[in-house]
Amino acid sequence: MVTGPAPTSARTAEPDPVGRPALNGQSSTSAQQVQRERPVLLRERSRWVEADWSELPGWGADRAAELWPALSRSCSKPAPGWTELCARVNRSPAPPDDAQAALWLMQHLKPYRVESHQGESQGLVTGYFEPMLDATRRPLGGFQVPVLAPPPDLNQRRPYFTRQQIESDPQLRTRLRAHELAFLEDPLDLLVLQIQGSGRLRINDSAGRPQWVRMAFAGHNEQPYLSIGKTLIERGELRPGEASWPSIRDWLKRNPQQAKDLLWTNPRYVFFREEPLPDPNLGPRGAQGVPLTPGRSIAVDKASIPYGTPVWLDASEPLSGTPLRRLMMAQDTGSAITGAVRADYFWGWGPEAEAQAGRMKQPLRLWALWPTVGL
Repeated sequence: MVTGPAPTSARTAEPDPVGRPALNGQSSTSAQQVQRERPVLLRERSRWVEADWSELPGWGADRAAELWPALSRSCSKPAPGWTELCARVNRSPAPPDDAQAALWLMQHLKPYRVESHQGESQGLVTGYFEPMLDATRRPLGGFQVPVLAPPPDLNQRRPYFTRQQIESDPQLRTRLRAHELAFLEDPLDLLVLQIQGSGRLRINDSAGRPQWVRMAFAGHNEQPYLSIGKTLIERGELRPGEASWPSIRDWLKRNPQQAKDLLWTNPRYVFFREEPLPDPNLGPRGAQGVPLTPGRSIAVDKASIPYGTPVWLDASEPLSGTPLRRLMMAQDTGSAITGAVRADYFWGWGPEAEAQAGRMKQPLRLWALWPTVGL
């Protein structure tokens, strides 16, 4: 497991939000007494300012007991500073209801407002999902788009060949045939699979029976990632705010002769490994190395929030003003997930998860919940 370092405590004069300027006739000393110093925990790309539970918007309204399966999975690989508390989680039964779960968290954890080193506490949350796609074992009919395992020379040649080279160079394609895991019907489906980092493929077995397998992230070519949606906006093909997957798919159907040119503007190429799918109710393994939980797992910048940290998320539902305020576990990361207050919300799998993830781009605030033991 790769985690960020334990936070360092810096006792600073961080004003309490309830503090007020000095009133007429009130001494500066009295005004300072209205404020109190708040501990600040420093991390590589963020600072955590101690908060009160009452400052967390919507605290107490979430179904806190639903966090426990995700918390227990994270505690199988505890972050630095979590060993003692995770031992308690692992040897104790889960709280019987939401009230007891919230009480347990309040007794053992302390909330910290996550912000940049410059004091900015508002960031961005997007969404991701696990695609579900039909595939074949061999190129058959319209299924001609290969899903590749990492080639042996991937780590020796950095950066590796670009997407265009991998998909168009005859000699390279011949070399890579030995690493073909499955075949998809649509090149855009491959790109979606690569961007999301994992996916479920329905493939017929040797007896002709359909079975689900998982394609899990196994590496990439070290080339930069460039958004094809952003490219279409820059070319004037789509308006800002319209670059959703349905819009991109529709544009490609209307402009099939330009499909390869568009897809090749993104040189990043992701390779996969095949895994069995023994429990379809569990998500793929995130960067922490534990299965993700729909609606309870987020990807974060590990230099801001270590894997295995519970957080309180304050955002809104996609394309809506309806508050989205809930407990989440930091269990994953992504190349585009950088910054102090940045998260990618795991919606799960299936059409609804895909629709919600594609629409999500909301303002975000985060509070990290950290053990009181050792502070």
